[in-house]
Amino acid sequence: MSDRLTLPQDPDAAVIGTADRRDQYPVHVCRSEEDALPRLLAELDGRRVAVITDHTVARLHAEGLARQLRAAGLDVALTSFPAGEANKSVATATGLLDWLAGTKLVRRDVVLAVGGGVVIDTVGWVASAYMRGVPYINVPTTLLADVDAALGGKVAVDHPTAKNLIGAFYQPKAVVTNVGYLATLDRRQLRAGLAEAIKKGVIASPELFELIELKHSDILAADPATLVRLVHGASAIKCRLIAKDPYEEDLRRPLNFGHTIGHAVETVTGYGPVLHGEAVAFGMACAARIAERRGLLGACALDRIVGLLAAVGLPTTLAELPAALDAERTIAAMGQIRKIRDGKIRFVLPVELGETVIADDVTDDEIRSSLITGSDCPCPH
Repeated sequence: MSDRLTLPQDPDAAVIGTADRRDQYPVHVCRSEEDALPRLLAELDGRRVAVITDHTVARLHAEGLARQLRAAGLDVALTSFPAGEANKSVATATGLLDWLAGTKLVRRDVVLAVGGGVVIDTVGWVASAYMRGVPYINVPTTLLADVDAALGGKVAVDHPTAKNLIGAFYQPKAVVTNVGYLATLDRRQLRAGLAEAIKKGVIASPELFELIELKHSDILAADPATLVRLVHGASAIKCRLIAKDPYEEDLRRPLNFGHTIGHAVETVTGYGPVLHGEAVAFGMACAARIAERRGLLGACALDRIVGLLAAVGLPTTLAELPAALDAERTIAAMGQIRKIRDGKIRFVLPVELGETVIADDVTDDEIRSSLITGSDCPCPH
C-alpha cells in the first residue's frame, strides 16, 4: 500500500489536528516550558488535576510542573511509580486506581500523564477505567512518547503472555509536547525514540526518512531546532495515519512495521532489558530482510533502511541487541501472538520508502532466517 505523506513546512505555524471520526483533540508541539504551560492551562480549564508520572520523571519534570499548576490556582494531586517497562503492569494500574479513589477527582476533572511510553500507556488505561472513563491529557517527556505513544489513544499494560495484552482505545483530551524536555534524555533513549520516527519514514514519508538521514547526528546531540522539526513532522504524519483507522478495525496496518517481531522480543526478554524502540528497530531490520528475500524490496533499499538504523546506533542483528535473545523462544512467543490475532500474524513488509505490503503467510523459517542473519549489501546510499 502506498500513501506517501509530506512534512509540514513550518513546525511553529499551527497546532496539529487529529481527524478521528469519534474523537478530536489538539496536539501542541512546543519548544519550551514557557510555550507549553499556557497551552496546558488552557486545556485544563481550571479543573482539578491528578498528575501521574514515574519516579525519574517526577524528579526531572513533573514535580516542577505540579508546582506551576498550583501557582496558577489549580488543585493538583501527584503520584509516581517506579520507572521501566517491567512496571507497565496490572499491578501498577491497580495501585494507581486505588490512589485515584483516595483523591478528590470527579468525572469532569483531568488525569495528567507526564512521562514516556510506559507512563502514557499505563495512565491512559487507568483513565479509561476509572469512573468508566475520565479525561486525560498526555505530556510526553521522551522522543518515543512525543512521536508515537502519546498519539492515537492506544492504552495498555503488558502481560507475561504478550505485550499490551490488556488495554483499550481511549483518546486523550489533548497532547501537550514540550520538546525542551528531551534535553534530559541520554543517547540511548533518543535512539529508541528515533526508531519510531524512522518507522514512519519507511512506511509513509520518504521526506521524513531523508530528514533523519541528514540530521540524525544533530538529533542525537539534542539540537533544539532539529528536534522541533522532527517531532512536529513525525507527529503530524502519525496523526494522519491513525485518522484513517483510529480503532484498528482493519488489522492490516502499516504502523505495525517492526512491531510483529519487536513485541515478541520484548516479551521474551522480560520487558525492560531491550527498550521498545530498540526492539522495533530490530523488528524493522528483520522485516526488511524478509521483504528483500521475497523480491519485494531492492537490495540497495534494504541497505538504506538497515544502514540508517545502524548509523543511529540501533540494533539490527541479534549480536547488537542489549540482551541475549533465543530465536526459537522468540518464534514461540510469536505463536502466542498468532493465537491472540485470530490465527494469523501479519507482517508489514516494505517495498520501497513510503510503500508497504501486508503479508500473512510469512513462515517460521523466514522469521528464523531474518533473526539470525544480517544484511551485507554493499550498495551506496
